[in-house]
Amino acid sequence: MMDFYPDENDHVARPLIAIGHDYPDSYELAEHRHRRSQFLYAATGVMAVSTPGGSWVAPPERAVWIPAGTPHSVRMVGAVQTRSVLVEPGECARRGDECQVVGVSPLVRHLLGDAANVPPEYDISGRDGLVMRLLLAEIERAPSIPLAVPFPRHPLLARRCHAFLERPSATATIDEWATEMGMNRRSFTRLFRRETGMSFAEWRQQACLSVALPKLAAGEAITSIAYDLGYDAPGNFSTMFKRMLGVAPSRYLKP
Repeated sequence: MMDFYPDENDHVARPLIAIGHDYPDSYELAEHRHRRSQFLYAATGVMAVSTPGGSWVAPPERAVWIPAGTPHSVRMVGAVQTRSVLVEPGECARRGDECQVVGVSPLVRHLLGDAANVPPEYDISGRDGLVMRLLLAEIERAPSIPLAVPFPRHPLLARRCHAFLERPSATATIDEWATEMGMNRRSFTRLFRRETGMSFAEWRQQACLSVALPKLAAGEAITSIAYDLGYDAPGNFSTMFKRMLGVAPSRYLKP
């Protein structure tokens, strides 16, 4: 069984503890897990989080909620400065027991910066305790963002999904996948939704977005990314991106 990631503050009896780390571009944290749940936020750069059940990308103003005990690895895109909160199991029940991308409001961003300077054994009844309680309340009520690429358990479909992430195509069709798997369209559609919780079109879009975000953060041109993903024109990619994230893809380019 995989060991829990060593945490020097794991013995500290507090509902949540904030920590911060700096990572260079392309740094990878091998698969590990924490006893506590983790609210993982990148103050700079982009993080790609992978678990046996799927992948999640956290661009600016987003964080990833990782439930306690969940095996996960993290890949950094750009120089990443993390602001992480480790939450005791049961202290943030409304966030649930599944990984998810979470919106980070300006208030949460400032609280994360402040919490990073709070000592692990802070005074629960003092100002530090107030900051941490407010942060916990804001994490619990923060909105979930649809930036997930769930992996199916069906072996053949799982291999096909992983292969798609290696070479994504916005024009891939249900009929192509169904034929490759020796299934009719109706059976494939039912299997795909049962295994991923999404329609094929929804999953394909999320997968393309998860590949595009790290490329944008690394400074690749929007036109190049759009064509690599199989879009007929950069404008079609930009339209999809803005519909999903509410802003144009140029928002995520390096300055």
